[in-house]
Amino acid sequence: GQDVRKLASFRIAQLGIGLVPEGRQIFPNLTVRENLVAAAGNRSGSADPWTIEKIHALFPRLAERGRNMGNTLSGGEQQMLAIGRALMTNPRLLILDEATEGLAPLIRDEIWRCLSMLKARGQSVLVIDKNIEHLTRIADRHYIIERGRAVWSGTSEQLIAEPDLQHRYLGV
Repeated sequence: GQDVRKLASFRIAQLGIGLVPEGRQIFPNLTVRENLVAAAGNRSGSADPWTIEKIHALFPRLAERGRNMGNTLSGGEQQMLAIGRALMTNPRLLILDEATEGLAPLIRDEIWRCLSMLKARGQSVLVIDKNIEHLTRIADRHYIIERGRAVWSGTSEQLIAEPDLQHRYLGV
């Protein structure tokens, strides 16, 4: 791998890393459509680039809200928009930090469904989350990080088989 810690954000994006940060950080004074268009990039490097239509197919709510300003969306809709924006950069790796934190259960389920669809499409996804139940359904590998170091790694089956580990590090 390549050390990206000292690179500017735009350089990291150029390397094919898309980030959905905790707190969403959409453009509140742009419409849903403008948010998606503003993020569109790396179009030539992808054989099957993300388009607004593909984002709408993934998240039909965004199609319905296309002319709404970002700051008028619910938290779940903002998260969908943040994921859509990151996908519009055509990332090789999509990173989601606390993908479902603070969202209503129905919206959480929709986000997890979306992540499953992305995996099925071949998208590399790194999800930072404490929701073991959903993570073990979609993840190939799991890592527990403590103070910047990986203290455990394994498969979903291995993680499920170690409830003490889950309790010690994840509080579940």
